[in-house]
Amino acid sequence: MLIEKMATSFDSTPDSDAIFPFGGMPMKRIYLDHASAMPVDPRVLAFAERYLKSDFGNPSSLHSAGLTAKTAIEDARKKVAELINAEKETCIIFTSGATESNNLAIKGTALRNTGKGKKVAASAIEHISVINPIKELQKSGFELTIIPVDSTGIVDLARLDDSLTRETTLTSIMYANNEIGTIELIKKISEIVHQEGLYLHVDATAAAGRIPIDVQNDGIDLLTLSSNDMYGPQGAGALYIKPGVRLQTVLPGGGQERGLRSGTENIFAIAGMGEAARIAKKEMSQESERLKEIRDALIEEITKIDESYLTGHPTQRLPHHASFRFSGIEGESILLNMDMRHGIQISTGSACSSKTLEPSHVLLAIGLKHEEAHGSMVITLGRSNKLEEVPQITKAVKETIERLRQLSPL
Repeated sequence: MLIEKMATSFDSTPDSDAIFPFGGMPMKRIYLDHASAMPVDPRVLAFAERYLKSDFGNPSSLHSAGLTAKTAIEDARKKVAELINAEKETCIIFTSGATESNNLAIKGTALRNTGKGKKVAASAIEHISVINPIKELQKSGFELTIIPVDSTGIVDLARLDDSLTRETTLTSIMYANNEIGTIELIKKISEIVHQEGLYLHVDATAAAGRIPIDVQNDGIDLLTLSSNDMYGPQGAGALYIKPGVRLQTVLPGGGQERGLRSGTENIFAIAGMGEAARIAKKEMSQESERLKEIRDALIEEITKIDESYLTGHPTQRLPHHASFRFSGIEGESILLNMDMRHGIQISTGSACSSKTLEPSHVLLAIGLKHEEAHGSMVITLGRSNKLEEVPQITKAVKETIERLRQLSPL
């Protein structure tokens, strides 16, 4: 009953937001692309809006307005630390988002530890904000090792073990994949990394707030977090840095955030991220079970469609994530038809790499052919979604696939 009330109060798709597809009957919009962007939780907005209106001081100022702002940052730091069971609050460094956190973790660690080696490793399915910073390091003489995954997206532990050396200063493996939903064996990966290499960086953007994360138990050295991926404001992220891990700043300036991330802090976004982390920790277990029921119902119905296939691990996947591929059609066509004809927003891969017409590197890494990878559809659920929406969603998917296959020359 609590979850039902919460979902009703949070619903980002009210009845007044109905559309009339091609002159037909009014239809309620359904948002299913929470991996790309999430609405700010109204409770988060209510908590943090004071830092836009009245308590807008600079945390570096010594007067009362500045001290109020500084207190807000430290309170947020504590909430984020508690979400992932960090050793202490000072392990959390606030950034502008996941991309900056990944850059700081990868470049900062690699450049600070060149005396120990100039090798880095990453899985074949990392986010583009991990891949591109590593490519930048290669221009400076670093050697990259790509660790393959199996057909479900699980990192090949044997290949990881064989690939790392004492000169591998940083290994980056995401906690869970944003395109196929697969959750990695982070604790086992950590054991291998620390036997053979130096530091383990984990991009937890897709996983944080969805599943429990314990950086101490998992043996994580650096962990990337995103505010908006936990229903917080856009424009904030965080990097957990284990005590003793040494980094070089990639953004020098006034010395904020332990000198690792200079620049006046975004108080509103940071305070909002902290509150979003607090809510996520409190409600995660119950909300995850609710979303699993919706996810499993969608998977059961959609995989009944002829030549439809689930991508990612069948069970070891994020509770809100359902991803598929369909033979003979393009993912972009699925996305546009679902949106324009049915008022349902889905994804066909990572929003950060959707500007290219190339097939997803994640889908290619799990062994799909180019033509197979093009026909992908990703559904990521959120607090506004309800079990009773499943028939409308699955009906729309079935009609879309049938229509596109009739039009397709393939």
